[in-house]
Amino acid sequence: MRLTLVTLLVVLVASAGFGQNLDGKTALGFHGGGNVWFNEYHKTTFGPGAEMMLRYGISKGWSIGLTAGWELLKVKDEDTPPANTPNYLKADGVPVSLILYFNLSPGSKVTPFIYAGAGAMGYWRRTFNNIYVPEKKMYTTIHVPVGFALDVFLSKNVSLAFDIGYRFMDDWTDDKSKESTMMDGYATAKAGLNFYFGTSDSDDDDGDGLTNGEEKNLKTDMKNPDTDNDGLKDGEEVKTYTTNALAADTDGDGLKDGEEVRAYKTDPKKADTDGDGLNDGDEVTTHKTDPLKGDTDGDTLSDGAEISVNMTNPLSKDTDGDGLTDGDEVTKYKTNPTKADTDAGTINDGTEVARGTNPLDAADDVPQVKVAVGAAIVLEGVTFKTGSAEILPESEEVLTKAFNTMKSNPTVEVEVHGYTDNVGKRSSNIKLSQKRADAVKQWMVFRGIDSTRLKSIGKGPDNPIASNKTPEGRAKNRRIEFYRTK
Repeated sequence: MRLTLVTLLVVLVASAGFGQNLDGKTALGFHGGGNVWFNEYHKTTFGPGAEMMLRYGISKGWSIGLTAGWELLKVKDEDTPPANTPNYLKADGVPVSLILYFNLSPGSKVTPFIYAGAGAMGYWRRTFNNIYVPEKKMYTTIHVPVGFALDVFLSKNVSLAFDIGYRFMDDWTDDKSKESTMMDGYATAKAGLNFYFGTSDSDDDDGDGLTNGEEKNLKTDMKNPDTDNDGLKDGEEVKTYTTNALAADTDGDGLKDGEEVRAYKTDPKKADTDGDGLNDGDEVTTHKTDPLKGDTDGDTLSDGAEISVNMTNPLSKDTDGDGLTDGDEVTKYKTNPTKADTDAGTINDGTEVARGTNPLDAADDVPQVKVAVGAAIVLEGVTFKTGSAEILPESEEVLTKAFNTMKSNPTVEVEVHGYTDNVGKRSSNIKLSQKRADAVKQWMVFRGIDSTRLKSIGKGPDNPIASNKTPEGRAKNRRIEFYRTK
């Protein structure tokens, strides 16, 4: 039995895992056990005992407590008892003491104390057959407890308590009889449970890396490891990242401190980590740019400048798809990075730069058509929808050349001659050629050429320049000519 109890104690001590600081905490304990009386008759007697304890930790090392209990002390009586009756006198003692405890190992899972105190004990004496001697008279004596106590923490709030000590006493009564002088001390051993209440400033109740005392000073929640719910423990915020443990977004950039540290690796104390003019939150949630790179697409323009100044796409090096990077357009060529053809001359900026023309001057986009007065030039490449005067898109470049010539030479006047092949009725071909000549004239007028400088004439199948007997010849005869009259 004794071995089993020792084994149980060893297991409890070894398995306890809750180291505690006791300053600021109140313990309420209930203990039971027994006492050993070494009396004047050279007898060693044993009796039961119990106590209740109330203790408060005034610092890491010191606690003060009040104990009250009951002890049954057994002492040999002078009188001769009846035959076969134990020759003992019993005393019911009620000790009350104020005790000072010194903690030998603050914060440990197994916490040892030494203690000493002072108080008083009232007691009533009884004979072997439980008759009070004298009847119901209470004696009083000083009560000086000293000893060793041990708390083995089973949880944060409960410990298994052990106490071994000695209680010094002296009789305060005026009775000088031998019976009255029997009270002079006893040894005691008890075990029980202590229940702890309150918090210690030295403890870290929520496990966030800050003591309760530090959290009180910081106004953080000592029961919540992440007071502002930003994904970082309060201790990390205060001691590692120096962020505000009371504000989820320390730098006000729209990202929680935890997101910045864990997910994006940005600086939770700096709204614009990469210094590109956009705050980290906008980069992550709105623009999808990299908050750690000032120039996400590598076009030499900062993300902020692209968004706020140049109105370009910070995720694309070439916003307008003209073959030039946005950075080169802004800093090198002074072209518009959001417009593929800055000068609206029909040739995109990249092509102009590659061939050596000026992307800011529309006049050099398409070579001009040169024609002398009284001469005609065929605008090869001007085509129409079959049987119609609708100009097809592939005619654009050729017409633009003619337009540039007219625009650059404001005194020039021309006749626009429309021709057809000889297939079909002549009258129908004349009408169709006129409509096509009119369409070309309107194309020019619409773009800014004065209508008085242009005259449209339908020639029909007249003046063929190739044989109408072959498809190739007929295609050449279906043409538009500019005839310079001035």
